[in-house]
Amino acid sequence: MQKEVLWIATLCVQENVLDAKRAVAIAQGLPPGADALGFGQALLDQEITTDLDLLNRLVEESQTLAASDAEAPALPGLPATKAATPSPAASEIANAAKAAPASPPQPVSNQVDFSVVPTLGEVDLKAFMLGLLGTVQRLGASDLHLSAGAPPYVRNMRALSFLSSQPLSAADSQRLNTCLLAPPEVEIFNKKRDYDYALAMEGGRRIRVNLMEHKEGAKGTYRIVPEKVRTPADLGFKNTAVIEKLLSYHNGLILVTGPVGAGKTTTLNSLIDQLNRTRDDHVITVEDPIEFLHQSQGCNVTQRQAGRHTNTFATALKAALREDPDVIVIGELRDLETIEMAISASETGHLVIGTMHTSDATSTLNRLLDVFPPGQQSQIRAMVAQSLRGILCQRLLPAKNGGVALAAEILVNTLAVSSMVRDGKTQGIPSALDTGKREGMISMDNSILDLWKEGKITNEVARVNILNKAVRAAVPTTD
Repeated sequence: MQKEVLWIATLCVQENVLDAKRAVAIAQGLPPGADALGFGQALLDQEITTDLDLLNRLVEESQTLAASDAEAPALPGLPATKAATPSPAASEIANAAKAAPASPPQPVSNQVDFSVVPTLGEVDLKAFMLGLLGTVQRLGASDLHLSAGAPPYVRNMRALSFLSSQPLSAADSQRLNTCLLAPPEVEIFNKKRDYDYALAMEGGRRIRVNLMEHKEGAKGTYRIVPEKVRTPADLGFKNTAVIEKLLSYHNGLILVTGPVGAGKTTTLNSLIDQLNRTRDDHVITVEDPIEFLHQSQGCNVTQRQAGRHTNTFATALKAALREDPDVIVIGELRDLETIEMAISASETGHLVIGTMHTSDATSTLNRLLDVFPPGQQSQIRAMVAQSLRGILCQRLLPAKNGGVALAAEILVNTLAVSSMVRDGKTQGIPSALDTGKREGMISMDNSILDLWKEGKITNEVARVNILNKAVRAAVPTTD
């Protein structure tokens, strides 16, 4: 059985796409030589999931991990590939959190003794959890996952590394994921079964936390927020002049899009920081949760958190229009009411910046417009055709140096693009991207090809991610 299949089966279980028993059954039922794509297709054929963005991400991760030295942990019925190493004591984890930060980031390979969790009192449990987060932060990992029914693991440079070979019990996962909350916050989580918040760490670092409940119990995902806001150029954007021009407008709509984990929030805060340094305006942000804290510089920056400072994105946006804003930043355009108000605000003298979970400019426009009922389609298309300024669609790819490389599609709303949106002919967007180089536009495929030409990604990564066959043909099949 190919390593890709072992990895994607494991990742699907970790992401709660299906349980281990079902994953094993699908893997064993694949024909000889089947790969991660075959496993993903089986999930679609059996209607286990219809989330194409999630499947694409899991296929990509499993291919990358299979090509590396990383070994997939065993699932019952599938072959084991690596034995667990001895675990340090919990006190060692806490002590490691106090050590000086390592630079550059190292691969995370430490095993952690989670068997001590049931024996710890509340104070010691909180120290254990803070020490664990400090260690993950120090070692350069981007995410920590603590889930009932699954071994704890971290994500470092896109690869997953398991901290223990034993799954967390429901009781241990519940205690670990709620020990840092105040009693009222625990009540909210127990009632709603979902809770987002930001955790402040020593030294000013912040961690974005999502708590949720699934069939096995509680799960927490801890995203380590970068220490400082980086410029678009530092993030890897090439056409920074285009971004500066988009941010110079005093009205209109700018969208930052990409799949989950593509760095949209980081880019959004980079844009806020650039506005703060280059303009003299009132910026209102609505986030869930607040990750970066922006101190007012040239701009007065007002930051609100959905669920804490306001009920929803929609209620915050409605209120923002009465608060004399120049720029409105929406952490996520997720429902009809929010999208409708964002479009209206962009037409009435405000620059609106928002994010969406879409993979390219074409799907972004289709998602933006298709949420409206048929009777409003013509009017909304005309409004978007007039107000849209540009779309930044991004994706993070595994780089040769072990980090990640940013691939970014940039669409600028030219007369041709505006006409396509107004007439409902968004299938012509890819052609507009290819012919709009003078305006600073670039397609995702060409952005990935440029990364390959610059030697930042391997042939394999380029070929897997370039969808256009003509563009892919420029990349050799072997490195």
